[in-house]
Amino acid sequence: MSEALEELFLFGEEKMEKAIAQLKREFASVRTGRANPAVLDKVVVEYYGAPTQLRQMSQVTVSEGTTLVITPFDKSIIKDIEKALIKAELGVAPNNDGTCIRLNFPPLTEERRRETTKDVRKFGEDAKIAIRNVRRDMVDDLKKIEKDENLPEDTVKGNQDDIQKLTDKFVGLIDSLVADKEKEVMTV
Repeated sequence: MSEALEELFLFGEEKMEKAIAQLKREFASVRTGRANPAVLDKVVVEYYGAPTQLRQMSQVTVSEGTTLVITPFDKSIIKDIEKALIKAELGVAPNNDGTCIRLNFPPLTEERRRETTKDVRKFGEDAKIAIRNVRRDMVDDLKKIEKDENLPEDTVKGNQDDIQKLTDKFVGLIDSLVADKEKEVMTV
């Protein structure tokens, strides 16, 4: 295998792995019946004029499986954190006791669980689209390498088959991740 082909496969696999990592980040922010600190990843608080991620300025712990306890390192910004949580529209009201903020996540209704599984499937489909786009780019690059290096037709066909196998592997991984997340969401 030529150096250009090796680079093509390494680069393509790396991009596919990034699509999987993005899918996992999306899944972390999906609300299930349990409290998960990852739902706070996108919450940004105005701290001395600079937008700062909530998890960088506070300790977040899970209490009793359904409650997140947010304890800021600087108690003077607790009101700002509360405002940011309300603005983030997490679907739960923050309870401020002056030293920490509690977010109680009620169990999801059956209807809400079904809506959430639709979101999970959409995230999975978006990841598959990203994988297919990487495959398309790899095939295009393979055709350029074919012209530049004057590769034999059977070599090109073999490499296209390898690209498809790589794509199938990652699509299968996405299907598995989606199935696991759907099971987690539907578990009461």
